Amino acid sequence: MFLNSLISISHDYCEILLAADQKQQGPMRFNKVLVVGLGQLGLPVARYVKEKGFDDAYGYDISSNAMDRAEKTAGIKKANDFSDFDVYILCVSTHKPDDIFTPQIEGLLSIVQRISKEARRNGALVSIESTIPKGTSAKVLEILNHRLHVAHAPHRWYALEEKEHGVNQLRVVGGVCDCCLDAAMQFYNGVPHSRAKIGGGNFVGTDDSTTSDLNSSTVIDNKTCSDIQENPEVVSISPKRKSLEIPMYSLSNIETAELTKIAENAHRYLQIAFAEDLYLYCQANNLNFSELRDALNTKWNVNILEPRDGIGGHCLPKDTRMFLQSSKSSIKSKILTAAMEVDEDYRKYREIRANKSLSSASTSFNLKSNDSSSNTSTE
Repeated sequence: MFLNSLISISHDYCEILLAADQKQQGPMRFNKVLVVGLGQLGLPVARYVKEKGFDDAYGYDISSNAMDRAEKTAGIKKANDFSDFDVYILCVSTHKPDDIFTPQIEGLLSIVQRISKEARRNGALVSIESTIPKGTSAKVLEILNHRLHVAHAPHRWYALEEKEHGVNQLRVVGGVCDCCLDAAMQFYNGVPHSRAKIGGGNFVGTDDSTTSDLNSSTVIDNKTCSDIQENPEVVSISPKRKSLEIPMYSLSNIETAELTKIAENAHRYLQIAFAEDLYLYCQANNLNFSELRDALNTKWNVNILEPRDGIGGHCLPKDTRMFLQSSKSSIKSKILTAAMEVDEDYRKYREIRANKSLSSASTSFNLKSNDSSSNTSTE
């Protein structure tokens, strides 16, 4: 209901902006790309964009050092403003500056407000790759006054296995409107969603067999969401443009796309928490956890993880909290709440053991020192 009311607002305003803009610009092409946020995620994204032939690849970060590094290591141009781009890829942090475990999207929304004020190209694409709570993309579209297409393509980038799980791996994507999803699919994969229905799902690969029958692709030529919602015929057909060539799984509902990343990380949180719980069980019952784990993992559909120092990093704890906070229902996930308690218990247990080990080592050292002193003769 909320999304439907959102996409029907300001139609007349968008048409006026579109008419004025099209007098100055030709058909939209994804040539000039700006990556906002050049940290652990944004820099690899910007580098990949550049490597895929987008020579007009720009970067922006609140840290001048981050922009210098991107320019030096990947040839990414520095953006002084947000005025003249075809694509905006948002890779900003979504946690509190002073608490990496607590979700916060104010920083991302402030970037969107700046884009809204400075962006000149109606129908440009704003792709959110940051992890966001359900409902964020609709807020972004509202801030942008429906002038730009808004999509969410959550990252799955993993620093320790960048070759296997880097920027170019199977991803999910959703758009606030169908035209937003078309624009996103065209940029990421080269095949618009409206022409890429495959079987019962919406997976689109990047090999030639997927696209060989498509002689042309739908190109969103500077059309706003409102224009295309009211007049589908304004979407023109042009030869397929260059893209990032990333395999994508498109979703019909933007909130489903938003939920995927935080649900993925919440699921991982649960897996680790179960391993921690099993470890505590073994300690309480004088059993060998490693032996039990190895035995369990001989079964084809069981994979018990190894608990280490607790659920670390900031993504899993933050995103699990984001998942719990995103539900409109008063009924929260009991299993996730319990998993967070397990992780806390596991950390306390390890801390107690560590303190006992230190105390024992200290006592042993003192005993040895005293013994050494008593055996030392003096002349």
